[in-house]
Order: sequence, then structure tokens, then C-alpha cells
Amino acid sequence: MNCSQEIENMCKVKSCPYHGPSPIPQEGGWTKSLEIKDISGLSHGVGTCAPQQGACKLTLNVKNGIIEEALVETIGCSGMTHSAAMAGEILPGKTLLEALNTDLVCDAINDAMQKIFLQLVYGRSQTAFSKGGLPIGASLEDLGKSRCSQIGTIFSTKSKGVRYMQTVEGYTISMALDENDEIIGYKYVNMGAFIDKMKSGENIQSAWDSSIKTYGRFDEGVKFIDPRMD
Repeated sequence: MNCSQEIENMCKVKSCPYHGPSPIPQEGGWTKSLEIKDISGLSHGVGTCAPQQGACKLTLNVKNGIIEEALVETIGCSGMTHSAAMAGEILPGKTLLEALNTDLVCDAINDAMQKIFLQLVYGRSQTAFSKGGLPIGASLEDLGKSRCSQIGTIFSTKSKGVRYMQTVEGYTISMALDENDEIIGYKYVNMGAFIDKMKSGENIQSAWDSSIKTYGRFDEGVKFIDPRMD
């Protein structure tokens, strides 16, 4: 290594004993991580693109520095969705450092990658105190039984009030109002269940009817409105 003449002319002063890095909690143990292969854990990162018109939630399951599992969920532009498809192919098998330095095309996915990197290397993963961590496939639990991203879409205006478009239960098809025009419940269709029933060969009308549920005091409503039309 080349040193300047000023450094060459200096005398040597001994450093204090080397204690190594501070240990971080991961997968039920305490690890002094010196290299990327020392990092293990499952965590999440949420990022946005530069104009903040879209967001990505990235979930990675890392074992010994290698990404073994990736779940990419996006909301926003169509380009982000296609970038997510590419990221899903690229990420598994890469080291955490490789992934951090890979162009995942969409700003939001790249941003999420940075956020999740910080979570993992500082020992703030979801599995920090879970002995042995979580098995590969654990991120699917975030999607529930229907294997669909859990998305809430709510629209409201000062003049006309709120409309529930979609909640974690499903696609809202009707909202129930009381005598004061206040929301007391809603009817929704679980689209994941509906599609699964059709795939299994069930009659479309039967699959639709059996996938419709209500929430709250829907049956007590005195007025029912379509949140997208009324």
C-alpha cells in the first residue's frame, strides 16, 4: 500500500487491543459479523421511487449471507410490476452484498433493498430472537391463505365522504349505511378464494356467491351503496 511521505516519517503508536465488532442478535444467537456470510435472518424493507408514485415491500430470507427466498410486493406503476418480476428471478442465490449492488431497475425496489440490508446487518430482523430462524417459504405467511398481497384501498372526499374500495378481506362490492348515513359494515368478495374455486371446476355463479362475505353490522344497514358508483 502506498503511503505519503508524511505518513512514512511518522513514528508508530500501538493501538488498543482489538475486540472485534459488537455482536448483533440473529436467529436466536449473538453474532460478531465480519463478512457478509455471517448474516442470516428474515426481514422486510419498504422503499419508494423518486417521485413517490409507487412503493415496494421486499421480504428476504437470508441464510449465511445468501438470499434463499424473496417476496416482492409492489403498488404503483406498471413498470414497477415488471421490474418486480425480474427482481424475483434475480435475487435468490445472490449474496446480500451482491443484491445490494444489483440494479433492480425500479427505484422503489432498489430503495427497499437498501432498507432491508440495513435491517439485517444491524440485527433488527424479524427473526433476531428466533432460534434457527424461519424455514424457506416463511414469507408466504404474509400473504394469507389466498396467497394475495393484502392491500387496502380507501378513497374519500370532503364533500362526499369515504369509500372502501378494498380491504384486507377482499374487494368491496357494497357499503352499509345507518340512518345517519354513517358506515356500519360492508360486503366484499374474496377474489383469491373465488379464483381458486373456479380453478377447481366449480360453477362461476356458485364460486362467486360462496366467496362473498360481510363485515361489521352490514345486515342492519338502512341504505346500501356501491363504493365505486354511488
